[in-house]
Amino acid sequence: MTRHVHFYHANPSRSSGARILLEELGADYTVHLLDLKQGEQRQAAYLAVNPLGKVPAIVHDGALVTEQPAVYLYLADLYPEAGLAPAIGDPLRGPYLRWMVLYGSSFEPAVVDKAYKREAVAPSTSPYGDFDTVFAALCAQLEKGPWMLGERFTAVDVLWGTALRWITGFGLVEATPKIKDYIARVNARPAAQRAAELDAALAA
Repeated sequence: MTRHVHFYHANPSRSSGARILLEELGADYTVHLLDLKQGEQRQAAYLAVNPLGKVPAIVHDGALVTEQPAVYLYLADLYPEAGLAPAIGDPLRGPYLRWMVLYGSSFEPAVVDKAYKREAVAPSTSPYGDFDTVFAALCAQLEKGPWMLGERFTAVDVLWGTALRWITGFGLVEATPKIKDYIARVNARPAAQRAAELDAALAA
């Protein structure tokens, strides 16, 4: 099995975090760049890859993987020697999966509710509750730092660190001192800096 990955990327976009993860892993990958301003993500060539027209997406050994958490989980397991995914049997595996999946299933929907000033639905109806509850859980987890799982840096930090950078940058979530410090730690990692340089070269 080859571990070469085809990476569908747009700069700037949420796929920037996936590029940081690829650099953290030392992965072998080819970038397929999409111009969102030109609407390339909605054109037939890319819709044949990902019918939802979103990035990031990866293709490995003919298998398509979309959705941010799924992409991160797949890549971190594909390169286990990098140590960014706790193995099955590791006590951190459960928390790692929890926080990886919670991002897309609870946090992002709650942030969208907040951004559009939607009134929270009944707890019996909502799969995640409300923004205040989800945000409080995140803040409590960051108190255990320096990383989401305590002392160990994992792929889940690439996901949350880059996502929080975007979300606080747009003013959708309060940039508390703890969140600011967390984002800064993720951004300071060599892989994040390499990815930023590579994307800057693409933009140029």
